[in-house]
Amino acid sequence: MTDEEKNKLFKDFDITEEEKRRYVFDELRDFQILDLCRKLEKLDLSSSDRKAVEMAKSQIEDDWRTPLLTYLQKLLTEYSR
Repeated sequence: MTDEEKNKLFKDFDITEEEKRRYVFDELRDFQILDLCRKLEKLDLSSSDRKAVEMAKSQIEDDWRTPLLTYLQKLLTEYSR
């Protein structure tokens, strides 16, 4: 994706400066994931669905492995009691 294409998508999807720093936007799907997560966050989601949305957002972070490991460790702790 060219810088010009990326800049157009930043505008089209109203990406904030904080989001530009936090997330990797290498392809259109990254923009689409964030857009869907934003829309879902505005809804009255169940606790498990909120966690799923947070997990989805973490997958477009540069270091997506750390949030995934943290989530899986918490999950293991919950079910190991």
